[in-house]
Amino acid sequence: MNLATRSATARLRLMLLAGTAALAAPQIASAQTVDDSETPAEPPVDGDSFETQEDSATGNVIIVTATKRAQTLQEIPVAVSVATAETLERAQIRDLKDLQTQIPSLRVDQLQSSANTNFLIRGFGNGANNAGIEPSVGVFVDGVYRSRTASQITDLPDVERIEVLRGPQSTLFGKNASAGVISIVTKEPEFEFGGLVDLSYGNYNAIVAKGLVTGPIMADTLAFSLAGGVNMRDGYLENPITGTDSNDRDRWFARGQLLFDNGSPFRARLIADYDKIDEICCGVVNLRRSAASNAILAIGGQIPDPNDPFADVIYTNLDSTNDIENYGVSGQLEYDLGAFRLTSITGYRRSDLVTDQDSDFTSADLLGRNFADLNISTFTQEARISGEIGERLNVLLGAFYFNEDIEQRNELYFGDDFRSYANLLIQGASGGAFNVPALEATIGALTGRDLAGDFFIAGQGLTENYTLDNEALSIFGQADFEIADGLVLTLGANYTDDKKRITTDVVSTDVFSNLDLQQVGSTAIFAQAFPSQVGTAFGLGRPATQAEIASFLANPQTAPIVGQIQAGVQAFAAANAANPALNPFLALRTLQFLPPFLNVPNSVEDGRTADTDWSYTARLAYDVSPTLNVYLSYATGFKASSFNLSRDSRPLASDLAAIRAAGLAPVNLTTGSRFAGPEDTTVYELGIKGNWDFASGNLTFFRQTIDGFQSNIFTGTGFALANAGEQETFGIEFDSIVRPTDELTLNVAFTYLDAKFNSFVGSSVGDLSGFQVANVPEISASFGGQYDREINAAGDRIILTANYHYEAPTQIVDGLPAFYNPRDPSTQPIAIAAARPFRRQIDDVSASITYAFGMGLELSVWGRNLLDDRYITTVFDSVAQAQSVSGYPNQPRTYGVAARYRF
Repeated sequence: MNLATRSATARLRLMLLAGTAALAAPQIASAQTVDDSETPAEPPVDGDSFETQEDSATGNVIIVTATKRAQTLQEIPVAVSVATAETLERAQIRDLKDLQTQIPSLRVDQLQSSANTNFLIRGFGNGANNAGIEPSVGVFVDGVYRSRTASQITDLPDVERIEVLRGPQSTLFGKNASAGVISIVTKEPEFEFGGLVDLSYGNYNAIVAKGLVTGPIMADTLAFSLAGGVNMRDGYLENPITGTDSNDRDRWFARGQLLFDNGSPFRARLIADYDKIDEICCGVVNLRRSAASNAILAIGGQIPDPNDPFADVIYTNLDSTNDIENYGVSGQLEYDLGAFRLTSITGYRRSDLVTDQDSDFTSADLLGRNFADLNISTFTQEARISGEIGERLNVLLGAFYFNEDIEQRNELYFGDDFRSYANLLIQGASGGAFNVPALEATIGALTGRDLAGDFFIAGQGLTENYTLDNEALSIFGQADFEIADGLVLTLGANYTDDKKRITTDVVSTDVFSNLDLQQVGSTAIFAQAFPSQVGTAFGLGRPATQAEIASFLANPQTAPIVGQIQAGVQAFAAANAANPALNPFLALRTLQFLPPFLNVPNSVEDGRTADTDWSYTARLAYDVSPTLNVYLSYATGFKASSFNLSRDSRPLASDLAAIRAAGLAPVNLTTGSRFAGPEDTTVYELGIKGNWDFASGNLTFFRQTIDGFQSNIFTGTGFALANAGEQETFGIEFDSIVRPTDELTLNVAFTYLDAKFNSFVGSSVGDLSGFQVANVPEISASFGGQYDREINAAGDRIILTANYHYEAPTQIVDGLPAFYNPRDPSTQPIAIAAARPFRRQIDDVSASITYAFGMGLELSVWGRNLLDDRYITTVFDSVAQAQSVSGYPNQPRTYGVAARYRF
């Protein structure tokens, strides 16, 4: 066993011992003290309207609605983490990307634009970078599903809590919660006038301003709240070419709510929101150079130095802009029938994204434009009834309808420097035998076409248009039956019917990519071998000239001999057209970046999927004592089929023969991933929850598998979507809060994950069966504390908070597809070895000091990533630069001051 393994094992052992001690020692303190006088005797059967008590720092119980009814965090038999409003404020958490420092089982990866963020829970998750792929982690805001990451990163000033449900939640949350759920709950309008103003200033000229006002419109009947805010910051990556900084912040939002509640059985809540993002993002650094990198440097381009990836300098010839609008309305209606409650949640959302990126991430004008215009319209409707039957049975029955339309337009064109760049690459690939003009002349002569000046011209490229229509209906139900005092059996089921339909209209004007280089090579082999064979047959001692061949063909005595030679050479040329030793043009296939596209629907592919699924939950929970609860659960999850809406969308291998038989196959058509089938998740979970006078602790053991995990990997020119056979994770999660004194609160949380592919034959880097899953750290942990002391009779307080987030070293990607040749499995070790140097370890320290006046004003000094811990978040093959590697650097240290006033 190596040192790193021993170290990780030792840390795990210590954390488990700490967890066992916390659960076994009721004399230790807790921040989640449940005072009988504060606990509601009968929480509402539907938790959405339950008024949540504040958070652990105040000593009050935390109420969560993870199972769509109100329960305390202690009693709910589900693996759930909660970040309260106070936690978010003290830690200066701006959006969901920052939340991972508080919840070790959650990981958030920022990708190539402000709209592309990937959420993972317990190492499972996908969905970003491709509008056709729905996420495995469902995000809900006030019960309304946010289907894409572009609409999930909004700043919210009035968050009450964020619940992170770990593991499949499809029984109650539907088709896209196979890995877990992030549920954001905001505060309802209040019938007492009040509000808050929050202003923060930090380095990089960061300005965050938020405001909220709430109060009655009609006393005891109708209340409102209005909120708004801006979030601005200079970028932290310098671009000397354009003179601007990348990875800035420039976003604002507005949100309004109405609450009707006159004490009658009927209750209504209406919400409308709008947010706007206009940012330059996201900067990329180079991690490994190649011959392609040298070609860029040779034509005068600049690339970040791979030996200093954290110099925070990037080189692009145009700014990567992001113009994003999100808006929506929702309504929640409730009617109390006594023992039962009817709930309806209706939502409509629209997301419009326009991005224009320099996707080669160099100062050379290689890809003159990578433009994307994406429009997403989503309508959701949930209706449910919940209540109690007798004293021992709680039931919930509901339905969820989902309708979404996606329209996407992309443009990817060669820039002014691409021809010069390709010229150097062609010289290198051909050993100096060709340059671009010579190649045009040679292929032109072989094909009988005038190709002079046609290869790699600025303005050639791809225009892409996609549509996706998705309609789904889920029917779900759950029953909690108290078999005996303290022993509750939960059974739940969800039936989902999901239908998708796509259309594509993709056109390639890249002349070179429209050439069949195998056929060109066959013609070249024939053109060289045939005259030689004729000359040999007739004793010329040299290749026959075209005039001599014509003469032999005109002579009835020699024509049959020439015909036989011709047939034999043709057969030889065809047989060796795929032989790189005889066909030099094959080495240039890597420059065919934008080949012709087979559009859908066609006579073989109808562009439709139809999935049905039953998901189940079975759980047994037992109150061992008033302070200790245990549960054992089994659950399944489901994620519907996903389409690959990208230039790498290719027909399945099983369809290729029919496509060719129908005469549909364009030049250079290959098989790949038009769509990926459904994901099916299964989890077995054992949980122990303890809550004593001054301490609480939760310990969870689980084994989770996903059959058909939808892997979406960038290949350097597009995305490879494929179903992994089976991914499995064994894990241990522990979190605890200890309150030694009234002023001091300590918290710890850790996650141990052992994630591997049981089977994944068709990955983009070969067979990964038996391999550990990359980007899943074995150990993640957060350690924090808060000291809150009242210092005078006016009620002024000093509040000190600190948090340390740790992730063990882990390989960032499984392998790099550009180093792998699917025709040669022996290249798999090379592709995996190429990714091995790129590992990530996280040591993130955050802290704040707050002086809180008794009259509502708070002044703070805060810092995030105070150690300026730098690492690469994501690694990928550089765009159109074979065997060069790029990555996204994390955010450096940030700090500032803040003022908050509540009234």
